[in-house]
Amino acid sequence: MRRNKSQKKAIAALNYDLFRPEDLSPPAPATLYTAIRQHRSAAPVVSLSTVPSAETGLPDTGELCRMFERFNWMYFDGLLPRVKIEYSTRMSSAGSYTPQRRLIRIGRKYHELFPEELTDTLKHEMIHILHLSHGAAFKAEAARVGASIRAKAHPSLRKPPKYIYTCPNCGREYPRQKRLRMASCGLCTNGRKFDLRYKLKLKKRHS
Repeated sequence: MRRNKSQKKAIAALNYDLFRPEDLSPPAPATLYTAIRQHRSAAPVVSLSTVPSAETGLPDTGELCRMFERFNWMYFDGLLPRVKIEYSTRMSSAGSYTPQRRLIRIGRKYHELFPEELTDTLKHEMIHILHLSHGAAFKAEAARVGASIRAKAHPSLRKPPKYIYTCPNCGREYPRQKRLRMASCGLCTNGRKFDLRYKLKLKKRHS
């Protein structure tokens, strides 16, 4: 049977694919840096410079977990334990970490106003897994990974105080969300201990 030129080309290409020599070169050494490179190449691409805007919506919790894993390898050699990440619609602050529950909470209302700060908040709360307070160790880690030191909150998201207390001596006001039982004025009290003479009195209560 005679074959035309197009058929001959197709058969030649097929023979090349079938008998192409296998790549027998040894794999790269299994080092930590190799694992990191493989993890980065396999992980979904997460833009670290641009966070979804308020128009497109914030990332879902699954995306936040992938960002956590990516930052874990980039900044902590993958040594941070896995935690649960969730949004909170009640928080006025940017984020929080609860060690007892191994839970990072991201303030949804805050990041709807400032979506560009989401990565900073996540890194900040990841450092809290290692250092609960904002002490010297926390500040050193924040400088190393490029995260803010203090937790952020927006004034417009704060609830108005339910109670306003005043000092009977100097008149300073103390707005509070919860009731105070035995508290005295911090300015008038000597030694920062409770002093009955300067016990705060309830001035106003909002229902």
